[in-house]
Amino acid sequence: MRNFTFSTIIIAVSFFAFSFHSFPVKTKSKEASINTKYVTAITIDAASINAFFKKYPKLKKYQKDVEDLYKTKQYKSIWYDDKSITEFGALLYQKVNVLKDQGINSEMPYKEVIDQAFNESDNIEPPQLDTELLLTSMYIFYASNVYSGVDPATLKKIGWYLPAKSISYSKILDSLLVDANRLNEDDNLMFSQYYKLKDALKKFRKIETDNLWQKITIDSLNYKDLRPDDTAVAIKQIRNRLFVEGDLKRDSQSDIYDEELMAGVLNYKKRYNLKINYAITRDHINQMNEPIGKRIKTIMLNMERCRWIPTNLSKASEYVMVNIPSFRMFYVKDGKYALVSDIFVGNRLSETVIFSGMMDRIVFSPYWYVPNSIIQNELKLQIARDKNYLADHNMEWNGGKVRQKPGPKNSLGLVKFMFPNPNDIYMHDTPAKSLFEFENRTFSHGCINVKEAKNLALAILKDDPDWPVDKIDKAMSGEKETTCMLKHKIPVYIGYFTAWVQDNGEINFFPDVYSRDESLDKLLYSDSVTMK
Repeated sequence: MRNFTFSTIIIAVSFFAFSFHSFPVKTKSKEASINTKYVTAITIDAASINAFFKKYPKLKKYQKDVEDLYKTKQYKSIWYDDKSITEFGALLYQKVNVLKDQGINSEMPYKEVIDQAFNESDNIEPPQLDTELLLTSMYIFYASNVYSGVDPATLKKIGWYLPAKSISYSKILDSLLVDANRLNEDDNLMFSQYYKLKDALKKFRKIETDNLWQKITIDSLNYKDLRPDDTAVAIKQIRNRLFVEGDLKRDSQSDIYDEELMAGVLNYKKRYNLKINYAITRDHINQMNEPIGKRIKTIMLNMERCRWIPTNLSKASEYVMVNIPSFRMFYVKDGKYALVSDIFVGNRLSETVIFSGMMDRIVFSPYWYVPNSIIQNELKLQIARDKNYLADHNMEWNGGKVRQKPGPKNSLGLVKFMFPNPNDIYMHDTPAKSLFEFENRTFSHGCINVKEAKNLALAILKDDPDWPVDKIDKAMSGEKETTCMLKHKIPVYIGYFTAWVQDNGEINFFPDVYSRDESLDKLLYSDSVTMK
């Protein structure tokens, strides 16, 4: 179960007064039916709030936020109008009842008490003051789980250095009071990818409920790769799986590897970031036979990551996004993909850091200043074995350090993209183009190697009259280092998403190359971990 601590919020305790006036009203049942009851007009004081949280100690961590909300609301009831519990209160209650639709397994403390307030068939009903404060605590519980996620300190502990989203419970409440339907979807509250993953979660849970995720049977000892025109029982089962996941529009139930199945296999491999060909290997079958619960958990974990992302990220006019597990870089301009490129990233000993920066310059035909760690751990051994090693690799000593001179064999290739950061990570070209043929591309010492590096430079400088194509070509000749200072800095976001839904609704799954899903899973669903 997820537990949240609001230790970063410091709020002055306010003093209020409580008074009661009875009048007949209607309250809504759990099934949204209406029953006539009596309710009191509620005004709130500090003593009554303190008494409430002593009565319900499991909600104590929400007390300061509850006090702050009533202060901003001038200590008036939030959840009762002049007739009943408001429609917004009823909708919030319904949303908490289906919190799993948001990819969350948490349960609201004292939920059974709140149930009594909404269930007309229940003869026991909590005092209306308790209901008021329970609903306010429920709102904080819901908002912190759905809109915020883990706190900034925890994000740093797990190595997530992208800008943390800052939320105001009071401002969110104000917007929801104006339009309660924003509880269902609001791009001002959540990163847009979140809602796409939410739809995917619903789809995969239905597949699970309908028992459509059937195991594919093969002879594990004598298995041979399946190819077009082959016939096998497994082909019929694979066809059904691709239909269930949406890679095929129909299931012909044929056991022949025909053209229709070929198209479905290619789409499947594209979605799972696999090498595009028609062969179905044992590894592919093993992947298909992973429990659907693993897919569901992956979607939930990535919904959590979306909670950490500022909502304005995808609304920026220009930015670069790198997704480590997909080995892809996206240059977005005016809301469209101006360029998409394959990349390779840091190996497990030199993992690419998750952070953001501002690209301020492009360096053509760059020198590569070899990091000291590489000098100590690799170069010194090479130099000891071969005194001509530096010269043979176009390297030289410079001020007590080693650098590789510009040229087509320079480890940075012919262009690099700089966004100053303490990790000394940047994007650059590479002469090792063959590495892009691998599915799992974790080869670098931490920097991001871009396959379409030249095209990225051309796209970024497309509207800069000072840098026409012929000037860029000359600067990339490898003769001398040339720096282009950008007129406008470009945000660069390096993220980690193992599930991502495309604009056409198709979901992609990517390998958990740094085992971050496993770590996040333990963090989110361990009762011993304190969270926001």
